[in-house]
Amino acid sequence: MPRSCERLALVGRRGKLLAALHKSDCAARANYLVTGTMRRILFIVAVFLTPLAVFAAMVAADRMFGAPGRGYDYVIKVDLPADGDLAGLPKIEGPLDAGRPLVVIDPGHGGKDPGAGSGKWREKDITLGLALALRDELLRGGGVRVALTRGDDRYILLPERSVIARRLGADLFISIHADSTEEAHGVSGATVYTLSAKGSNEAANKIAARENAADMVNGIALAGQSDAVSAILVDLSQRDTQARSEEFGNLILREGQGRIPFREPTGQSAAFAVLKQPDLPSVLFESGYINNPDDAARLGSATGRGTFAQVTAAAIKAYFARHAAGVTAP
Repeated sequence: MPRSCERLALVGRRGKLLAALHKSDCAARANYLVTGTMRRILFIVAVFLTPLAVFAAMVAADRMFGAPGRGYDYVIKVDLPADGDLAGLPKIEGPLDAGRPLVVIDPGHGGKDPGAGSGKWREKDITLGLALALRDELLRGGGVRVALTRGDDRYILLPERSVIARRLGADLFISIHADSTEEAHGVSGATVYTLSAKGSNEAANKIAARENAADMVNGIALAGQSDAVSAILVDLSQRDTQARSEEFGNLILREGQGRIPFREPTGQSAAFAVLKQPDLPSVLFESGYINNPDDAARLGSATGRGTFAQVTAAAIKAYFARHAAGVTAP
C-alpha cells in the first residue's frame, strides 16, 4: 500500500480513537455530576432525618423499658405510706378494716435495758418472745388488729410505749414483763396488774418502783412524769377506764386457771408508769420470775410461750366480745 494511503488509514483510526475517548470522557463527567448531586441530596436528607430517627428511638426505648413492670435493672420501687399513716409508728397487722379492735402489745425493756435476769434468761428476751407468740396467736384467730411497740431488741422510754398505743388509736394495751426477786427460788408464778395511784400492797409498790426505774440513769429521770396526768388518773371521770382495765385483768386470770401458775389469784394494782394513759384500758402482765428455774424454763420454751399466748388471746377476745355486745362485767 502506498505511504499516503497508510497515513490516511492511521489518521482515520486515530480519529475514531479520539472520538471514542471523547465520548467516554463525557459519559464519565456526566456520571460524576449525577453521582455528586445524589450525594449532596442524600447528605442533606441525612442531616434532617438523623435527629428525628434518634428521637423516635428514644421514645420507643422509653415506652419499652420505662413502662411499669419493665426495666428492672434501673427502676426502684418505693412503697409509699397510705393516706392517714402516722410516721414513726409501728405497723398494724391483721384485718384491713379499721373498725376492728386494735390491741397494742408492749414487750417490756429492750436494747440497753435488759430488765431482770442475766445470762441465758434476760427479761427483754423473754418478753419479746411472749409478745411475738401472742401477736401470732391473735392474727391466726382473726378479727383483731395487732401492733407491737417493739418487734426487735430496741430501747423505748416508758412513757413512749403507751403514747404509741394511744397515737395508734388502740382499744387495749398490754405490757408484758418477767420479774426477779432477791428471795429464794421458791417465789414463782404470774401476776396481773392494773394502774392505781397507790399499790394494792407493799410488794406491788416495790415491783412498780423497779419497773419505773428503767427510765432512770444514776437516779436521774429520763422522762419526768406529769403531775397533771397523775391528777387525771385519780379523777372520777377515769373510773370507766380503770374498770375496763380490771375487767380485762380478771379475764386473764379466768382464762389462765389451771394453765398458767399465778402467784396472786386476784388482780393487783400499782403505779406503773407504762400504764399511765387515762383513757386506754391497760394491764401489765408479770409472766413469772426469771430467777425461778421452773418459771424461766416455762417462759423460755415454745410450749410455755404458746400457752401464754393462747390464754391471753382468749382473754382479749372475750373482752372485745363483751363490749361489742354491750355487756359489762359485774
